[in-house]
Amino acid sequence: MAGFSPTDAALEGFRITKERPRKLLAAAIFMFLVSVLQVFIEVSMPDEARAALAALGSEDTLATGALLEALAILSPLLLLGLLIQSMMAAAIYRILLRGQTGSIRLFRVGPAEFRLMALALIYVVLFALLMAAITVVGFVLAAVASGLGEGVLVLVSFLCWVGAVALVIVLGVRLSLAPVITFDRDKLALFDSWNVTRGQFWRLTGAYVLMIALVILAFVVTILLFLPAAGIAVVITGGSFGEIFQIFAVPDEPTLAAYFQPLRVAYMVVSSLFSAFWYAVIAAPGAYAYRALTHGQA
Repeated sequence: MAGFSPTDAALEGFRITKERPRKLLAAAIFMFLVSVLQVFIEVSMPDEARAALAALGSEDTLATGALLEALAILSPLLLLGLLIQSMMAAAIYRILLRGQTGSIRLFRVGPAEFRLMALALIYVVLFALLMAAITVVGFVLAAVASGLGEGVLVLVSFLCWVGAVALVIVLGVRLSLAPVITFDRDKLALFDSWNVTRGQFWRLTGAYVLMIALVILAFVVTILLFLPAAGIAVVITGGSFGEIFQIFAVPDEPTLAAYFQPLRVAYMVVSSLFSAFWYAVIAAPGAYAYRALTHGQA
């Protein structure tokens, strides 16, 4: 049975960013331009869309009707975000699967990106249906167990929760290569990943867990480096250290002047660089595993 090294797969994104710094820089510039676009969208956003965004970001659980209404209002923004993610993923796949070297042509909008978007939307619908089915089964089992005593009800509820989490994890890992397969085969590959990942669940899970742990570590290191440097800059210019944390929040009055303050721009630069690094690291393990399992290249 063909296999691959989970460690090498988890580190593939790190290797790309180290060996191809120009591509990382190109991706960072692209993400910075996206950030600037987001600022202009935020500033010019109508009140209706702003209210919908606030509703989605609130801690209160929205009713189904209110949730669907908010999603409908924000659908153009959500599709734009999905397009950006698809463009970044396709760029990584072009490097790893097709050996493309040009930095500019890596980021494009074409059939490959639209197929990745369609795949993501289909999976969102399928996931929602799966969650609905799990909820119905859980209610039925809870209703049956309620007549057998409180202890049985608690046990059944716990087992249902564990089973639902396990099912989502297994399906997520087994279908995780669908995006890279869709890109490589130039067609929507909804369930092709199931056959490719047969016998590879634990290798893939290990690769993803290690990758996530390393990304979290990289994020913490980035913040620990950025905050002291930003604090020194603020103090030197006569500000207070507490002003640093304001850059993580939406300004009270979303204007261009509020967003394009020096400290916020510096944060946008660092965030864009980390976003480029993030996309490379999360997209690379699947591409590495797929290449090893189907092309025999590790």
